[in-house]
Amino acid sequence: MSKRRVVVTGVGLVTPLGTGTEKTWRNICDGVSGVSYITRFDTSDYAVQIAAEVKDFEPDLFFEKKQAKHMDLFVQYGVAAARLAVDDSGLVIDEANCTRVGVITGCGIGGLPVIEKNHKTCLNKGPKRISPFFIPMAIPNMPSGHISMQTGAKGPNLALSTACAAGTHAVGEAFRSIVYGSSDAVITGGAESVICPLGVGGFAAMKALSTRNEAPEQASRPFDKDRDGFIIAEGSGMMVLEELDHALARGARIYAEVVGYGASSDAYHIAAPPENGEGGARCMQMALDDAGLKPADIDYINAHGTSTPLNDRCETQAIKTVFGEHAAQLAISSTKSMTGHMLGAAGGLEAAFLAMSIHDQIAPPTINLSEPSPECDLDYVPNQARSMEIRAAMSNSFGFGGTNGVLIMRRYQD
Repeated sequence: MSKRRVVVTGVGLVTPLGTGTEKTWRNICDGVSGVSYITRFDTSDYAVQIAAEVKDFEPDLFFEKKQAKHMDLFVQYGVAAARLAVDDSGLVIDEANCTRVGVITGCGIGGLPVIEKNHKTCLNKGPKRISPFFIPMAIPNMPSGHISMQTGAKGPNLALSTACAAGTHAVGEAFRSIVYGSSDAVITGGAESVICPLGVGGFAAMKALSTRNEAPEQASRPFDKDRDGFIIAEGSGMMVLEELDHALARGARIYAEVVGYGASSDAYHIAAPPENGEGGARCMQMALDDAGLKPADIDYINAHGTSTPLNDRCETQAIKTVFGEHAAQLAISSTKSMTGHMLGAAGGLEAAFLAMSIHDQIAPPTINLSEPSPECDLDYVPNQARSMEIRAAMSNSFGFGGTNGVLIMRRYQD
């Protein structure tokens, strides 16, 4: 049986750089930082006082007030981004096709703020005062559930929770669902919102976050010698994937074609990659093999690029292992330098950026790259976006627990 081809026909973004795909993408290409001081709670006693919050989100544009009240922010972001993606795609979901349209989303943690709030209520006011909406607001599959209910999609309805690789795994499994014939279209991506006392405090306790509080916009600096940790961020990136003939039959715009997916485990450490990046390298090779491409076929990589000392060094080594001499010819960038790290939503967002990069033939910049670390010696598209030919491109995501996900897309051709 010939392999069914899968294309991206819709993109929807809710990010620290703006609600809406056009606004976010314009800021990405202009090298704008979405990092600033935390406004959600008093950070006076916190070592970390900066984050990348979504600043312009208006729930009233997407939900009735009562409905929004019963959704945690990560659910609101996910549903809003999905609606934007479906609108962008022009896909009509009706009784004739609804069972062939799936929803597969990724989330790293889920409704931590609502857990925090209801725990406090339970301790201070007793268990009878816990909201009956608490559990449905908190569990990680609520974005996929609400997206399905709002769009009428009745195909596979799944939520993956694989830390910071969750969004990439969601897109990869959506791709497979279409390739294997389980679906003709899938709404997919990631959603996350844990900028709250426990979320920031927990990651700060691990020494994972940047403490560059005096200069928020310069704090996320992947591959730079002065990087000191990632910036916690929130938001959602969603796409509509479709089987090629299904998309062509309705005259859909095609951003890019998804051609490869890899998933692997480091089997090494709960929060650190192996020094040689072996698990990530294996995952990249798996995606290349799945796509039927050679290393020289890839022109651009949207790196995991977290701005942590370990990740950036190990990811660079993994790229060198897989791409050999071609590694020096690659354009590589970390859009986390602008968006911060959206945890389980990051892979969905960066897959969307990959599709936009291919469609517009632009490699986004890695901002704040003043002096590359000696062990990070590749071309990271420093500080300014680059117009270039992008035939095929890769997106990397690596998560706590040693889980890895890699996607490959290429320019669509008949």
